[in-house]
Amino acid sequence: MNRKKFLGVAGGAVLVVAGGYYLQSDKSNFVRADLEGSFPEKIPLTADERNILFLASLAPSGHNTQPWFVQYIEPYHWIIGNDKSKWLPGVDPTQRETMLSIGAFTQNLEYAASNLGYQSQFTILANNNQDEQVLSVKLTKASNTPKYNIEKIKQRRTIRSNYLSEVLKKEDFDELMAGERDVFHWLPNTSKEHQYLNEQTIEANRIQSYRDAAQSELADWIRFSSKDAAKHGDGLTTASMEIKGVPAWVLRNFYGKSNVMKKNFREQSIDTVHKQVSQSAGWLLITSKDNAVATLIDTGRRLQKLWLNIREKGIAIHPMTQILEETTTNAELNSAIGIKDPIQFILRTGYVKTYPQPVSLRRSVDGFVRM
Repeated sequence: MNRKKFLGVAGGAVLVVAGGYYLQSDKSNFVRADLEGSFPEKIPLTADERNILFLASLAPSGHNTQPWFVQYIEPYHWIIGNDKSKWLPGVDPTQRETMLSIGAFTQNLEYAASNLGYQSQFTILANNNQDEQVLSVKLTKASNTPKYNIEKIKQRRTIRSNYLSEVLKKEDFDELMAGERDVFHWLPNTSKEHQYLNEQTIEANRIQSYRDAAQSELADWIRFSSKDAAKHGDGLTTASMEIKGVPAWVLRNFYGKSNVMKKNFREQSIDTVHKQVSQSAGWLLITSKDNAVATLIDTGRRLQKLWLNIREKGIAIHPMTQILEETTTNAELNSAIGIKDPIQFILRTGYVKTYPQPVSLRRSVDGFVRM
């Protein structure tokens, strides 16, 4: 969940611009907070419903496509749907990652509802990953519902850079793996399997960067300008890709989709991955017993539970699942690292010195609720 390539800036590009142009240009990274109040509320939801659904939408997804919709049946009774317009056929042709993302959305929804005193009842509706109606949810008031700390949902963030290579503390490792050792697999940076994943992640990104269908799809989801970011409320921005300063300014003001298809852009993306995999405490893999819809939903929920508990420990995770998305690298993965079950997530993991605020965009609740 995006595990996807992160853009660099053409290293040799030099742009000379007039000071007057700079003053009129897009000068700062557009972040989630910039969207507050920019979308009108059109759908008649209660305050609790709106709050719960927005918190649910803070779940991760590939390229930040947010591939869900909510069909309103009646108050506190909804269908969580699979938005086909947000699919990524170039890298996720079977919508496996879509189901994982909807699972994470579901976990956020349950936590947010519990904070407001509601119990959640889910019923799986989908038979396959392409079905539009995925699951039904009904919320009911309950006096004994535990109050989940929703700040964990609000503060979750994907961090892509500046990982430390120090090993995880025993107490942190034990808590991270607690109750999940059958599906969580830890490959420390001292292991040969870790080095294998480093090399294969670079190779998978190289393949994907030069596979035009995948690269064009990436281009479609990059919001280069603040204007596009504000219009869509989704996708990848310079801020979420952790590009700052002058390089970010150049991208926002001078780059577009056509630049993503150029060799220089592709090579910079691969170079970025080289730097990223050289920094971590290890790889955390999450497996499942099979690839059924219910199993994928549960695995997405499991990822989200993990993600919401690591910030307070100063641990970051970065999904880098390109190995699974490319046929040649996926074919030998399980046998090479000695895992039999299907691998659903490959997470670069490690401590970070600072934990920045979340910046990835989100659509308004009215943007994904259907009456």
